Formats: sequence, C-alpha cells, structure tokens
Amino acid sequence: MTTPHAYVSPIPVRRAHLGDALASEWTKIRSVRSTMWTLGVMVLLMVGIGLGVAAIASASNAPMGEESALGFGFFGMLPASICVITLGVLTIASEYGTGMIRTTLTACPSRARVLTAKAIVFFLLVFTVTTVVAALVGAAQVALVDTAATPTAAEWLRATVGAGGYLAMLGLLSLAVGTIIRHSAGAITVMIGLLLLPLVVAMFMFSEALKSVQEFLFTYSIPSQMIALYSDAAPFGENGPAGWEPLLIVTGVTAVVLGGSFALLNTKDV
Repeated sequence: MTTPHAYVSPIPVRRAHLGDALASEWTKIRSVRSTMWTLGVMVLLMVGIGLGVAAIASASNAPMGEESALGFGFFGMLPASICVITLGVLTIASEYGTGMIRTTLTACPSRARVLTAKAIVFFLLVFTVTTVVAALVGAAQVALVDTAATPTAAEWLRATVGAGGYLAMLGLLSLAVGTIIRHSAGAITVMIGLLLLPLVVAMFMFSEALKSVQEFLFTYSIPSQMIALYSDAAPFGENGPAGWEPLLIVTGVTAVVLGGSFALLNTKDV
C-alpha cells in the first residue's frame, strides 16, 4: 500500500520581517486620501506664504543687514506644521477609529514591528517632501530678496535638512501621541495645543512673579524653536537654543514619547 504524498504549497513560506511591514505601511500611507490632502496643503502653505513674505520684503527694499532671506522660511513652516501634525496623528489613530488596527495586528502580530514600520515610513516621507520644498522655497527667497546677506553653507543646511528634520520629528511626535490617545480628534487637539498654547499663555503673563515662566515659554515654545533653527545666535535670551539645538530638543522629546507609545501599545488591548 502506497502512502500519499503530503501537499506542498507552490508559494514559498517564510517568516515575516520588518521589510514586509514597511511595504504594507507604505502601501497604506500612499493610497489614502488624507496623505495627499495634508501633504498637498503643506506644500502650498510653504510655497505660498514663503514666497509671499519674500516678495513683500523685496518690494519694500528694506535693508536686512547680516540676515539672509532663508529666515523667511519660518512663515511657511509654522502653518505647514499643522498639516504634518494632522498626518502624523491620522497615520495611526485613523486605524483605531475604523477598526483597521485589528486587521493590521492580525497580519503582523508584532506590535513593535508595526509601530516601527509606521514611524520609519512616515518620517522618511515627510522629511523628503519638506526638505525638497524648503530647498526650492529657500532658493526662490534668496533670488527675490537681493538686499539680504548671502546665506552660508550652514544656514542652507539648517533651512533645508534642519527644517525638514524638525517637521518630520514633530509629525513623529504626533504619531506617538496618536498611538497613546487612539482618537484622531483628541490627539490632533492635544498637538495643536502643544504647538500654540504655550506661546499664547506667555503673552498674557503680566505678573512680575511669572516673569521667569513667561521667558521659559517664549524661549521653548515650538514657534520660537522654529525661529531659532534659522539663527546662529539665540534669538530669545542668551541661554536660549539656536542653530541645530531646536532639532536636538524635539528629537529628544519625540524619543521619550515614542518610547512610551511602544510600551503602551504592547500592554493595552486594541
């Protein structure tokens, strides 16, 4: 009596790895409409506001001394950060809202791998887009404002790679907050509050007893950090951050919050 042969699948079977999760997350983020809308609006804000401010400065013929025109990039960077925050939150929180997170974790039971893949894909996408747009806008600003000083290589690097890295890190922080809160509207509200509230609160601190708190909020609020990114010297007090320091600060904060989101994701049910 012959023994029947066991069935062998023609499809090769192997263990899933991070590359599979990256491919899955890239397919998700490029196929949903929210990515195109948020990044599209972000590009329009960076280009429209950045060039608009540069055109006004050029028309005024006001002398800028030793300042380069690259600093005008801040005016487009600040509103663009709201788009990055929104996309960062939606990258993870929208899956909790639709219940898609259950399918994701069924296909890839390793929660750490899923969050790592989301973080890598999101960061690289936002960093690439914002760096390219910042470089194009910066070149146009320098060409428009001929009364400004010629930017140094360090200023160019901070206005392009630095600005792209800062916005990408801010979006990564939003992704981490979205992982913790698991609600799109709530996480976006928290992040916009973190973006704007410290500066607004500081503006209404008239008491002399709160002077040190006011100076701290003015110095370390996110809009102030964005301004400092374009400056070699601290724009808000002698001890304030300048140059690459704002990027280092937001990277440190993001690392801490992202670490907390990894821990929480592994302990809470979906």
